[in-house]
Amino acid sequence: MQILFIRHADPNYVLDSLTREGVREARALADYLEDVKIDRYYCSTYGRAKKTASYTLKKKKAKAEYYSWLEEFHGKCEKPNTPGVVEYCWDWLPADWTAQPIFYDKDHWFDAPVFKDTNVKSEALLVTSEFDKFLSQQGYVRDGAIYRAERPNTDTIAIFCHLGVQCVMLAHLIGVSPMVLWHGFAQSPSSITRVVTEEREEGKACFRILEMGAVPHLALKGMDPVFAARFCECYSIKEQRH
Repeated sequence: MQILFIRHADPNYVLDSLTREGVREARALADYLEDVKIDRYYCSTYGRAKKTASYTLKKKKAKAEYYSWLEEFHGKCEKPNTPGVVEYCWDWLPADWTAQPIFYDKDHWFDAPVFKDTNVKSEALLVTSEFDKFLSQQGYVRDGAIYRAERPNTDTIAIFCHLGVQCVMLAHLIGVSPMVLWHGFAQSPSSITRVVTEEREEGKACFRILEMGAVPHLALKGMDPVFAARFCECYSIKEQRH
């Protein structure tokens, strides 16, 4: 089985929709996916994800199933660099999160003291449990750190969602802390992350990331990805995100 995790296009967060550039990205994505075999479509219930998916669904004459647990990851906390302000639990300063070994622990990252009395752990467990239920419906049942291939298949499914929750799911699949993915990888708006099962022993499957944050649809249209999901290359470049 192959999973295409697709981040929503450039967002207008205030309206929970897309910017004008985001619409261009979503249309380019639909053109790119037109000839790609996709068997089933799933989507977050948020407007920016639904709007992104709508162009592909219209072009493919397809319908999607919508899940609330695919919404942006709701875990929030008061970060060390934002005292008194409760925000999403990523985009930390490197010096703050890398200094704490627990953040690299795939099983206990959400037990860090800063997450005490927050919803981070409960939200992480909600997403991973719902994701495993979803995968079991696709034929792959979690068994420890791998999956039983009860109905192995070569289907391709597309999931339109958000950066934060996507990293939680990917981390769960490959056995790492999402803190590493949130801070170590960039997935531009409208980008595609491609994951495939590997059944090297009969009945036992794991997942491998083949591409992460790919934007071939933008390259084909001569478009550059917007500067998002990353920060300034040099601190002196004031026009880039700090």
